[in-house]
Amino acid sequence: MDILTIEVGSTITKVNGFARLAGGGLGHVAQGFAPTSVGQGDVGLGVDQAVADLKSRYGQPLGSPETFVNSSAAGGLRMTVHGLTYSMTARAAREAALGAGAIVKMVTAGLLDAYNLEEIQDIHPNIILLAGGVDYGEKDIVLRNAEKIARLGLPVPVLYAGNVAIRKQIQAIFTQAGIEMLQAANVFPDVDVLNIEPLRKVIQEVFNRHIIHAPGMARFAELTQWGILPTPGAVLRGAELFAEALGDCLVFDVGGATTDVHSVTDGSREWANKAVEPEPRAKRTVEGDLGVYVNAHNIVEMEGDPAWEERLADLQAIPHTDRQRELTRWLCTKAVEVGVRRHAGVVTNLYTTTGKKQIVKGKDLSSVQWVVGTGGALTRIEGGERILRAICTGPGKHLLPAPDARILMDRNYLFSALGTVAQAYPDEVKATFVRWVEEDSFARSAV
Repeated sequence: MDILTIEVGSTITKVNGFARLAGGGLGHVAQGFAPTSVGQGDVGLGVDQAVADLKSRYGQPLGSPETFVNSSAAGGLRMTVHGLTYSMTARAAREAALGAGAIVKMVTAGLLDAYNLEEIQDIHPNIILLAGGVDYGEKDIVLRNAEKIARLGLPVPVLYAGNVAIRKQIQAIFTQAGIEMLQAANVFPDVDVLNIEPLRKVIQEVFNRHIIHAPGMARFAELTQWGILPTPGAVLRGAELFAEALGDCLVFDVGGATTDVHSVTDGSREWANKAVEPEPRAKRTVEGDLGVYVNAHNIVEMEGDPAWEERLADLQAIPHTDRQRELTRWLCTKAVEVGVRRHAGVVTNLYTTTGKKQIVKGKDLSSVQWVVGTGGALTRIEGGERILRAICTGPGKHLLPAPDARILMDRNYLFSALGTVAQAYPDEVKATFVRWVEEDSFARSAV
């Protein structure tokens, strides 16, 4: 075994072993699971159990594999985002935060008021993100927001990714207040120009510092030279490399509490000239109200179907009976349907003095070639492929994938593992995706 990946999730810890292949790529050789042991005061207990499970399946000594770690065990990185206008800098900052695996708890646009400041204090964020203004544009509101945030005196780092012309003033405000200040390139340096990758990297660096405070996590940080990635960021990185190797993709992760949707696509030329707001090529949305266990009641209430409300008596985290599986399948279907509509771009009519014209707001998914299900309930129930196929209807009110998009099920939940390994071996990861598709082994178990 050449590579070991450790994923410390909120409920389950997963470990995967890979061998580097002579012809390029990585071979998946073993996998182990255990309950995450945060409640026991040391996540290492769960990791040790998962590694023991992997060893029993592998059947031979592990040796000294290179280790990579991703985690969401500390509950993610709670973040508040404050920009100048929602349609520009606040939205761009939010995109960068979600792509880095952060949990965005609050977004504001314009001048912060007393209620905003009180809410920031109530949230107790792990990081505050301040943005606003194209380079050499508006200054005053962003500076006033910086002064208000500094006066809160919260013991958390503030990250600035706004107008380059006031960086020194922003730095001085937080330095004088004794607050750590980090800077990244402006997320919206010019009109219709998104620049979120530098900000994503800085957020991930802060996450790495934060996550080691989870009980027992510090020793795993010492096992790897690559730091600890946020799990959602690792999935998104895996999706980016999959798209580089095989074409534009859309990735669903339906869980018990949330539904994460990742897309990597620039959209089609047909709709590009109708877009009114720029979108990142790699986008992640987190639907915190769409889950097949913790948030099952939200889905049923959203649908307003009394028959399914009665069926909630069959709800189980891990379904065993036919009725339980049928309920989970229905919940998965609704989570995917609602999640993709929220993620996808919407075609609307704009009425002007010269007549009606079509405009697009949001992410154009019409050029997506691959729709992937990974992790959680979607890959564990029968019919997951049909659920994903059903949303491939092509452009309508929502810009969805075409009917001929290919469906893949990542039943071993390897997207996050490979996205983590990609820090060191991006070419090998891309070769692995290509080989899986060519061998039609993507959906088959490797252990």
